Amino acid sequence: MTAREDILNAVRLHHPPSVELPPVPDFHQPTDDLIDEFTAALARLDGKCVTVPPADLQQWLSETFPEAQRTCSAVPELNGTVRPADFHDWAAPADVDVTIIRSRLGVAETGSILATEKELGVDTIAVLAQHLVVLLDPADLVPNIHDAYRDRSFQDAAYAVLLSGPSGSADIGGVTVHPAQGVTTLTVIFSPNQRQPGA
Repeated sequence: MTAREDILNAVRLHHPPSVELPPVPDFHQPTDDLIDEFTAALARLDGKCVTVPPADLQQWLSETFPEAQRTCSAVPELNGTVRPADFHDWAAPADVDVTIIRSRLGVAETGSILATEKELGVDTIAVLAQHLVVLLDPADLVPNIHDAYRDRSFQDAAYAVLLSGPSGSADIGGVTVHPAQGVTTLTVIFSPNQRQPGA
């Protein structure tokens, strides 16, 4: 018997019995205007919000990022020069200028959007690009993080990350610098999702 097997057997023999997890209180608090709260929270973290979707998203993208040469689109609404399926490893999106994704969940309290493996295809496309554009249906906003954790979009994900604005770092004096690493800008566009029946 190897040392590894000895250790694993000892763990199995001395494993504490399972106990019920403590109940989590319901922290849900109705909010008068989730859109205003989300927009304000995102702005505090140096993110931008487009509350009225542009009539022509493709034109908006070209005008907002005129110097972008490589654009990764993970949404059918916008064309890019590359799709997530074109990347063969996690490091491949490192030279992407703009990534466009759709989030299935936004958190008004924190100005956060949820990104999962289902929307991303390749998990790193949301953090390696210079700029991140997120399409979000206002109907998919929840008041706070507790509501987000209970949401099916979060529960069903194998990989999930909540992003709140572009990357930032705060020193001991509490001065936040944007960007620090990761995307340099994060823009959320409120864009209703074309929901399938029963979705």
